[in-house]
Order: sequence, then structure tokens, then C-alpha cells
Amino acid sequence: MAEVSAAAVGAVLDVNTAGNPTETAMAYLQDEKTDGDITNLNLGELDLTTDEFILDEVDIHIQANLEDDLVKEALKTGVDLRQYSKQVESELQRIEQASIKDYIKESQNIALLHNQITACDSILERMEGMLSGFQSDLSSISSEIQTLQQQSVSMNVRLKNRQAVRSHLSQLVDELVVPGTMISTILDSPVTEQEFLEQLHELNNKINFAKELSFRETLACSDIQDIVDRLKLKAVSKIREFILQKIYSFRKPMTNYQIPQNTLLKYRFFYQFLLANERTVAKEIRDEYVDTMSKIYYSYFKSYSGRLLKVQVIRGGGRQRRPDGSRRYSQERYPLKLSFFSKPSLKSRNTIFTLGQRGTILSPAELEGPILVPHTAQRGDSRYPYETLFRSQHYALLDNGCREYLFLSDFFMVAGNSALDLFNSIMGKTLSMFLKSMSTYVSDCYDSIAVFLCIHIILRFRAITAKRNIPALDKYWEAVLELLWPRFELILELNIHSIRNTDPQKLGVLDTRPHYVNHSSLHAEFSSAIVSINQTFPNERTNALLGQLQVEVENFVLKMAAEFPSRRDQLIFLINNYDMMLSVLMERAADDSKEVEGFQQLLLARTQEFIEEILSPPFGGMIAFVKEAEALMEKGQLDRLKNEEARITQLIRGFSSTWKQSVESMSQDVMRSFTNFKNGTSIIQGALTQLIQYYHGFHKVLNQPTFRSLAVRSELINLHHLMVEVKKHKPNF
Repeated sequence: MAEVSAAAVGAVLDVNTAGNPTETAMAYLQDEKTDGDITNLNLGELDLTTDEFILDEVDIHIQANLEDDLVKEALKTGVDLRQYSKQVESELQRIEQASIKDYIKESQNIALLHNQITACDSILERMEGMLSGFQSDLSSISSEIQTLQQQSVSMNVRLKNRQAVRSHLSQLVDELVVPGTMISTILDSPVTEQEFLEQLHELNNKINFAKELSFRETLACSDIQDIVDRLKLKAVSKIREFILQKIYSFRKPMTNYQIPQNTLLKYRFFYQFLLANERTVAKEIRDEYVDTMSKIYYSYFKSYSGRLLKVQVIRGGGRQRRPDGSRRYSQERYPLKLSFFSKPSLKSRNTIFTLGQRGTILSPAELEGPILVPHTAQRGDSRYPYETLFRSQHYALLDNGCREYLFLSDFFMVAGNSALDLFNSIMGKTLSMFLKSMSTYVSDCYDSIAVFLCIHIILRFRAITAKRNIPALDKYWEAVLELLWPRFELILELNIHSIRNTDPQKLGVLDTRPHYVNHSSLHAEFSSAIVSINQTFPNERTNALLGQLQVEVENFVLKMAAEFPSRRDQLIFLINNYDMMLSVLMERAADDSKEVEGFQQLLLARTQEFIEEILSPPFGGMIAFVKEAEALMEKGQLDRLKNEEARITQLIRGFSSTWKQSVESMSQDVMRSFTNFKNGTSIIQGALTQLIQYYHGFHKVLNQPTFRSLAVRSELINLHHLMVEVKKHKPNF
């Protein structure tokens, strides 16, 4: 290192003394040669000036040497690098000699270190031999471990197989073994105890398992077959006795059969056990239940229906006429055969043709209220219309039918058509009795409101069963509706024919004033009743029949009005009847119903005509002149009235002198003609308004150029003054 540094310092010095790299290299070589370090140096054909000499590398080495700390220190102090190089070399030789002396001095220690290293080598050699032995031993142990692992896997597989076999065998043995507890419980315990029910479940499982094994021809099955069969027969016998006893308890008088039914539902597994293991006994129990409950329901509803008829109201009295007017019947035999043109008492009218409080039967509180108790009603001397009895009877049927259907589905484990067939086998006789009784009643019933209320009761009950998801009574509801709808339509058609074929001259003396037992009133009350009932479940056929009935009543009212000799009396009769019918309709029907709108239009038209009729006697001349003048004005021919000065003068002076008396007389006449003061007031107001409009038209005509020169125009009453005076004559009610 010292030598290299000295050489580098020399090179650097040369670089510092000469600027040309070539000259510097030559000087360095000469110095080396002079010192005797390089002998017989042959550079050959080396050309130091050629570009092929890599001066860049030299520069790099020089630059690196210049970075050396020692070189930097020498350059700073200005030391002669050649001398310094020799000094460094001598110092290195001295250090080398000192180092050799140190090695000689420590020779014994080095020898001792050598001996120790040799001993360590021998020890390591022995350890290597031991480790090699250990390695061979470990390889043999690894093979033994692999062998043990294979043996362990094989033993684990055998263990799992034996455990699987044990589980199957233990299950098989458990299923095959009949414990003593089961035997004693089945033989000795009552069927109502919970322990018996639990052991019956276990016995059922063993029976099913034994059946399954018998198909596989398992020999162990034959060992328990006998004891299982004996236990099954004993269980079937006890269950049969228990269920039949509960069924027979239904037959006791005054028994609430819902209690034993609930008891049977607690032990529904009994029937399931019988159905799975002894179908003959299961069929016997099912048939016995069907026969018992069929008789119970039939007896109950037959007795209940008969008692209900004893509290049915008997409407009216005397002899009545059928709706077609063909002949009369005794009201005691045919209590509901009334028509619009019979002569019922006020009491009869309020129940046959009016709804009254009968419509409340359709309210939710009444519809699903408690059923009637006949003997309680008899003690209280209460009487009810047919629809109330019908509601009570069918609500009892709905309640019992729904409960019975749910019991059958739950206890006998049936659904769909099977459940419906079982239900019909129990309730069919009762339902047939209902239909027969209803058919008898309907065939001789002319109380259309009662029939219509029954129809809507059935529609609502059908909705209730649909909401409860009970389809058992659907066919019965349809059968009842098939009985009631045609009868209701027939009664309406008979009333239509009765109105159409009635001769007004046979009704006696007619009066222009209405009263509440005339035919129009009955029609209005009847129509309002049907419309109000029909609003919840609209029926197009009913609407069509009501439309026909309304047309016939309108025609009949016109025929009765034609019996009056004067048009004025005819209009009074029509307005009074239309107003009365409209008032009755609006009490129950909606304001936008067809019936209300139809009578409103008729009343408006006849009222307007009547106003013209009562204005004509006192003011007919002026009205005719105004209409004639307005028609000529539209044609531009008003000059044709230019010579009517005398007529105009008479009209102006006649109106001025008599209008007050005429208005007063007209008001009194209107109020006498119309018993409905509100209607009379409306007519008077309409007449006075129309009068002012005519007089305003009269003013307008006389203001035309043709009549402006007439002196009599100054006698015209001021229109505003006339309006103020007319207001004084308006009655206030």
C-alpha cells in the first residue's frame, strides 16, 4: 500500500510539474530507469502520442489517487514525493522485521494453538461419526413411524366401521325391544293420561318399524311381532271405547257438544293411530260420528226453526190483493201478499213497502249479533219480521258449520273435496231441510223487501265464510240465492204488471194533494228501500227492474193526472207526487242515483211549466207581446209592431194597476195547492223571478227605436222598484 501510494504521489507530482500527459509519462519512465527499478525496458512500437492510448483511464486513476488523504497531506506540506516514497519503503521494511520478531516470540503459543486446533479436528471428526450414526438411526426410525401411521389409519377405519354398525344395531335393538313400561302403560293406564299417549306414540313407531323390517325379511322382527300385535289390539280396543263414549255423549239432551269435541281434539292422535293400524275401527268411528252429528244438527235446527216461526210477525189484516191484481187472499193465510194497489193499513204499509228499521239487520252489529232465543221472545211477547228470523237461523248455521268443518279437517285429517264430502254427509240433511222450508216460504211470499234483505244477508254471510277460508257452505249459499233471486225478480215484475194494468178510474176520487198512503208514495218508499239495500252489493238485474218500475210509475202518474180536466190541476198533481216521491227517495238513496236524478228532472220540467201556467192569466198579454217582439227582433222585423200603440198602452197600464193584486192572489193560490210549503215557496220564487224577467224583456223591447217615441213609456214601472216590491211578496218558511 505504501509502495502504491508512493508511486501515486510520484505520478501526481509529475502531473503537477508537466502539463502534457505524454511528457509526464516519459519523465516518469526516465526517473524509474535512473533509479535502477526498471531495466532493459522495451516499449516496442508503443506510440505514446496515438489516440489508442487510453488516457481517460489514467486520468481516472490519477484523480482517484488525488483523493487519498495521505496524498492530499503531502501536497499541502510540499514534501518531495520521491524522498517520501523511499522513506515509506524503509519504514515498511522496519515494520516487517518487527513483525517477524513478534511471530518468533509467539511461536510457542502458535504451536500450542496448532495442537489445540488438531485436537479440535479429531473431536469434530468423532462427532461427525456420531452424527452419521444418529442420521442412520433416524432414517430407520422414520420408516418405523410410517409403518405405525399406516397401522393407525387402518385401525381408525375399522373403529369407524364398528361404530357405524353399533349405531345401526343399537337403533335396531332399541326399536325391536318392547320395554316393560310400554306394556304396563298400554294395558293398565287410562287413555286420558299423558303417559298413555306418549307410549302410544312409541308403540306406533315400533309397529311402523316392524312393518319396514318385515319387507326386508329381518328375522329379528318375528321375535317381537306377537307382542306388538297384542299391544296394538289392546290399544285399539281402549281407544275405540273412549272415542265412542265421547260420541255417544253428544246424544244426551241439553248437551253442549262443543265440549266433547274439544276433548276429542286433544286426543286427535287416537284417530290417526286407528287410521294407520286398524282402518275398520277408524271407519266405524267415523260413520258413528257422522250418523250422530247428522241427527243432532237436524234435530236442533228443525226445532230451532219451528220455534222461530212462532215469534214471526203477522203483518196487516183483512183481505189483500195479489200483486197482479187477479184475486184477493186472506192475510192470515198469505200474510205477505200485498201490492201497490191494495189498500193496506198504515201499519201494513210501514212493514211491506217501506224499509224503516228493517235495514239495520244488515249492519255488522246486527248481522253478527247473538241469535234469537225463541222462548225468551215468546215470554216477552216479541215478534220479528221474517228477515230477522232468517238472519238468526243462518247465523247459527254459519257458526256451527264453520266450527264443524274445522273439527272435521283437524280430527279426521281430511282436506279439499274429502273434507267437503264428510261435511255434507253430516250437514246435508239439515241443509236440505233449510232449502225445502225456504222454498215453501218463498213460493208464497210477496214481501219483496224481506226477500231482498235475505239475499243481502246471504251475500254477507258468504263473504264472512270466504274471509274465514271455509268453503263448506259455498254450495248452500248459491242454492239459497238461486231460490231468492228469481222470487225477488218475480215480485218486482208482478208489481210492474200491476201498475201497468191498473185503471186510474177504478181508484175512486182523485185529489191533487198527495198523502202518504197513495200509490206514488208507496213506490217511492219501496224504491228507496231497494236502492239503499242494493248499494253495498249492486246487481244489474235489480237496477234494470227498478228502472222498469220507475217508468211504469211515471206513466201511471201521468195517467192519473190525465183524469183532471184542467192542465193546471194536472200539473199540481204531478208536481205534488214528484216532490213527494223525490223526498222519500232522498231519505235513503244517494243524491246521484238514477232514481233521484230522474225525478229531479221531471219535477223541474213540470214546475217550469206550472210557472208559465199560473203567470198566463194575469200577465199573459204582456208575455205574449214580449215573446212575439223578441222573435221579430231576431228577424229584424220589429217595425211590424209599429202600429200596436193601443195594445202597448193597455199592457203598460193594465200591469201597473193589477200586478200587486195578481201576485198576491197567485201566491195564495200556490200555497193552497202545494202542501209542501218548501216546494210551494220555491214555486212562488220561481214565478216571481220569471215575471221580473218577462217585465225586463218588456222594457228592453220598448227601448228599441221603434217604440221610443211612445208617450206611454213614461208610465212603465221602474225595474228596480218592481224587484223591491216583488221581494215583499216572497213567503218565508
